[in-house]
Formats: sequence, C-alpha cells, structure tokens
Amino acid sequence: MEARDKQVLRSLRLELGAEVLVEGLVLQYLYQEGVLTENHVQEIKAQTTGLRKTMLLLDILPSRGPKAFDAFLDSLQEFPWVREKLEKAREEAVTELPAVGAKQQRCSFFFARLEEKRRAGRRVGWEAEGERRGQKCQSVGTRT
Repeated sequence: MEARDKQVLRSLRLELGAEVLVEGLVLQYLYQEGVLTENHVQEIKAQTTGLRKTMLLLDILPSRGPKAFDAFLDSLQEFPWVREKLEKAREEAVTELPAVGAKQQRCSFFFARLEEKRRAGRRVGWEAEGERRGQKCQSVGTRT
C-alpha cells in the first residue's frame, strides 16, 4: 500500500471505526480478492465489538499489498458516504504531497522531530543529539 493511502487510513481511523461495520460484505469481499487470508477473517470476527473489528482490519490492511486500499474502497458498497470520504482524502493527499517519495517523507519527519527536540531543549538548556555533529540524513543527503 502506498504511503499516501496509509496516511488516509490513519487520518480517518476513528471515523472509519465509528461508521464501518466490517462483519458483512467488507470482510468477504476482501477475502475474495485475496487481500485478507482466512486467518485474518477469523481473527477479525473473533473481536468482541464492531469497533475492535474495524480497528483490527485497519491495522492489517496497510501490510496487505498495493491493491489493498483500492479493494477496501470497492468493499464499501454498503457505505458509499465512507467511500466518498476516503476518495476525497486520497485526492487531497495527492495534491498536498505530489511526487514525494517515502524515503524523503521519513527524512522530513526525522528533521521535524529533531527541530521539535531542539526547541524543547533550548527551553531547558540542552542541545538535541545530532545538532552538535551536523547529523546527515542518508535518504536525501541533506544536513541539519
């Protein structure tokens, strides 16, 4: 699954948990399409609440290959408003981050976290680790 699609699922996780009942067609469709294994289906069905079932599905989906997100969208026939919300969030993610690779995103995230640590550290009087050494990000080759 693409990083963009993982981000969409993560950003709408609570809404999906509240609105999607995975027990019906959703699970069966994903199983039919080979996105979920029989073990996945059994594990999801074993959860005690609808929310837990949906959350487990959302935990499993990102690791199920490049067609998992599209298959999930297709499985939402009973929930057209949810499908529309996911498609809209996906389009917005594309316009916000065009052509940014996963490695560059990880590096940007690293530098953002490092900057947060620097700001917090300055308030208490210490330097963030790596600041003194000019730590280099291997992914895109930029220096802090």
